[in-house]
Amino acid sequence: MKHITFYLDFISPYAFLAFEHLPEALKGLSYSVSYRPVFFAGMLKHHGQLGPAEIAPKRDWTYRHVLWLAQRHGVALDMPQSHPFNPLSLLRLALSCGLQSDPGAVNRYVCETIFRHVWQGGEEAADMQRMGLLAKQLSTQQRLQPDVAKALLTQNTAQAIAAGVFGVPAYAVDDRLFWGFDALPMLRDYLTGTPWFDGDTWQSASQVPVGITRQLKLDGARFP
Repeated sequence: MKHITFYLDFISPYAFLAFEHLPEALKGLSYSVSYRPVFFAGMLKHHGQLGPAEIAPKRDWTYRHVLWLAQRHGVALDMPQSHPFNPLSLLRLALSCGLQSDPGAVNRYVCETIFRHVWQGGEEAADMQRMGLLAKQLSTQQRLQPDVAKALLTQNTAQAIAAGVFGVPAYAVDDRLFWGFDALPMLRDYLTGTPWFDGDTWQSASQVPVGITRQLKLDGARFP
């Protein structure tokens, strides 16, 4: 039985879609999953990137795309009242519910509760009153102090970056990393032993030489 490490941040609608659709996408297969919250903005900073919601035309497309994907796959999804928002409180709340056997991972119920707090109902995700109600709902799951949860989030994010994770959702299996909601069919192919993964293509894809490196000057139009 293969084990999947599912990296997620509650700010990501694609992570929510992947979380909700995972049981259907992998239906009939034998596998286990650990859900590991990470700070997506920390990954973006590490790699020197902007998030999808920080580029105006991409932001509009992202929201249209996830709403279409949700109806396409039968997932109830409403855009929160504002987005992006600061997800740190949600991530730390999740990790205050860390598993006894693996404090950096949380169970599916905790993830589901927080994801649906954000992505269903169309309300403000970081509203303090709603956050209080959410914490109360998860009070029976909480076992770690806030400073421990904070440290675990930093640790999770650093370990994910070291493992090559650059975005969410991401799924690590064996020595393979799969990224994005649309990678779920590829993940299923790997878990079912599709011969393509036994060939050289996986490794050779990372060995393509870099032809040119683009340098963007914000004070002018030079590419590079």
